[in-house]
Formats: sequence, C-alpha cells, structure tokens
Amino acid sequence: METYKKNNRIETGVSNSKRREFLKKGIILSALTGITGMGLMNACKNEDEEEVTPSEDLMREHGVLNRILLIYDHCRKKLIDQEKFPIEALNNSAQIIRTFIEDYHEKLEENYLFPRFEKANVLADLVKVLRLQHHAGRMLTDEIIQLGKLKSYKDTQNSLRLIKLLNDFNSMYRPHEAREDTVLFPALKKIVSKNEYYALGEDFEDKEHELFGIGGFDTMVEKVANIEKQLGIYNLSLFTPEV
Repeated sequence: METYKKNNRIETGVSNSKRREFLKKGIILSALTGITGMGLMNACKNEDEEEVTPSEDLMREHGVLNRILLIYDHCRKKLIDQEKFPIEALNNSAQIIRTFIEDYHEKLEENYLFPRFEKANVLADLVKVLRLQHHAGRMLTDEIIQLGKLKSYKDTQNSLRLIKLLNDFNSMYRPHEAREDTVLFPALKKIVSKNEYYALGEDFEDKEHELFGIGGFDTMVEKVANIEKQLGIYNLSLFTPEV
C-alpha cells in the first residue's frame, strides 16, 4: 500500500509537472502568436495608409502655388481695368506665398533636393537657375506684401508697379514649377536609393507638421479656396470657354 501511494505521488507529481510545463509553453506560444499577429496587423495597416512620395508632395504644393497664380492673374486684371476688388485678398495670398511656398516648400527643395543634384553633378545648371529664381521670387513677394498693405490703388504709380510685380512673378513661376515637375522631380529617383527616396517623404511630412500642424496642406488649400470665394473665382466652371 505504501509503495502504491508513493508511486502514485510520483506519477501525480510528474503529471502535474508536465501539465504546468504544457501550460507554460502554451502561454508563451500564445503571447508570441499575439505579438506576431499584431506585427502582421500593423504591417497591413501601414500598407493601407496613404504613402505620399517626396515628388508627389512637392507637386501637390505646386498645386497651391498654381491657384495663387490664378488669384494674382485676377487681381492684376482688376488693376489694369481699374476695377475694385478686396485688397486684403491679394495681401493674404502673398502671405501664403511667403509662409507656405517660399519659407517651407522652397526650403525643402533648397535643403534636401538641390544639394543632392549638385553633389551628383546631375542637372546642376537647372538647379542653379532654380536657386536664382527662388531668390528673385522672394524679392518680388517683399514688394507685393508691402503694396498689398495699401488701402487703395488710386495712386497710378503704385498700381502700375503692382501690375508689373504680379506679372513678373507669374511669368517666372509658371515655367519654374513646370520644369521642376517634368524634369527635376522625376530625376530624383535616379540619384538616391529607394530607402533614401522614401525617407525624404517622411522628412517632408515631419517638417510640414512642425510648421503647420497635422493637416497643414489641407489647411492651406482651404485658405486659398476662401480667397477664391472672396474674389468670386472659386467655381471651376468659370474657366470653361464657350465652344
């Protein structure tokens, strides 16, 4: 009887030990499976999230610039025809050019893109011209902002000067951005690795959030849309010719 009890205790102990080991392994396996599952879920989530390339990011910002060029066209025509328009709309547009285009968008190009092209000796002549045009654009914007503070443009000299500034700005930036979109940006992939290319996109996004908060691009688009509405040129159908 004693031997039986002893053997029974031994067998029970072994059984309990195996059970505990089994449960322990099960818990560890479950935890690992859970972590792996979370990793797979995160991977799927990351794949589903919108991934904006650096070139696409810069080209979207060119879209904002283009809409302001249309605003400049409208205001210039009003000045030429000596028709009244809300002057603050012009000044607000120039402020967006200064903060979003010149102090942010162009700085991205100057700090992240241009040096890479210069180092690789690729499109160096184009980059040189683009740099000079950035500088010229800022000088034009300085004057546009100053004249945009005036309460009226009855002074013929100021009016004529502003007409020339707006014309010079638009005449330079339309070919400027077109050359970047069709030549410079497509060439970026040829001089950087795939990882570096997408890392630039992350850098651009971080800088945008730093300066303008989350959704900074959408905020700028909304500001431009409000100016267009103020001037009565928001409706896209207005630009459709009669055919």
